[in-house]
Amino acid sequence: MPIDAAAALAAPPRTGTISWSPGDVQLYHLGVGAGRPATDPGELRYVLEDRLHVLPSFATVAGRGEPGVIRALSMPGVHVDLARVLHAGQSLTVHRAIPARGTARVTDRIAAVHDRGGAAVLVLRTEAADADGPLWSEEARIHVRGEGGRGGDPGPRRPAAPLAGQPDLTVERAIREDQALLYRLSGDRNPLHADPGFARRAGFGRPVLHGLCTYGMVLKAVVDTRLGGEVTRVEEYRTRFAGVVYPGETLRIRMWHPAGPAGTADTAGPADAPDPADTAARPAGSAAPEGRSIADGSAAHRAAPCGPSACPGSVRVAVTAVERDDAPVLADTVVRYR
Repeated sequence: MPIDAAAALAAPPRTGTISWSPGDVQLYHLGVGAGRPATDPGELRYVLEDRLHVLPSFATVAGRGEPGVIRALSMPGVHVDLARVLHAGQSLTVHRAIPARGTARVTDRIAAVHDRGGAAVLVLRTEAADADGPLWSEEARIHVRGEGGRGGDPGPRRPAAPLAGQPDLTVERAIREDQALLYRLSGDRNPLHADPGFARRAGFGRPVLHGLCTYGMVLKAVVDTRLGGEVTRVEEYRTRFAGVVYPGETLRIRMWHPAGPAGTADTAGPADAPDPADTAARPAGSAAPEGRSIADGSAAHRAAPCGPSACPGSVRVAVTAVERDDAPVLADTVVRYR
């Protein structure tokens, strides 16, 4: 049955209550690569109870329920085969620091249905609030193959400005062979990320890493290298999923800062707008040791991120897979910070 855009957009919001504990936060952090090296004080802030802080992208799994992509498929007017679904993009706005233990009221609704010809793009908007007020807002963009071509609204396609010049900083992050098996314990049990047979039916040679796992790994890299590990400075984070990454590969993460005039990132387009400039690949090389800065930007700039209450701005990021000749993984990626 095709997507009924009118029914999906007219449906009332779906609400529920979620809760999470420090153990959920720790499991998520391990799922996005935290804790390596295991004796690094910066890594221990992600995994030890007595100093635990929360990476804002934890919002995407808080409550350990189904991820936004799966929740969208159960909304009224949406009846599609999971094997035809891909996560196209994600955006997150953090209204205040996420506590390590909490309970929140969550509201989901289909905010838009875009007709892209050969596919439809659903936009699921989620709002979370606790007793003290709003915590976060997020949007998941879901690409459904074969559901376009009905003359519907194509949605915005504002191209992102090209990433100019050499990045200020490039780091590499190794992905464990079992990273997807660990990450799925935070709630995303989509068989695409674990079952080889399902992955083949979906058109992939083997299971792929969760897009939101990559999303979390990249935000952690930005926080650790650009914000001095201060997770509470993150205000907004958005990306477009430009390609898959496989467990066992290495992410090359390039960062440009400031991201635009006066440190803004307003030239970046929406999370599902294609940007050929962001897919330009630098020649692949051997993977650097984990966590090492491999090129670009002065050592002084890397070693001296802004202080706790100074220098609000943004970082633009491009992410590629080293072993596949810098195949694009994330594009149109922006982290805004306080």
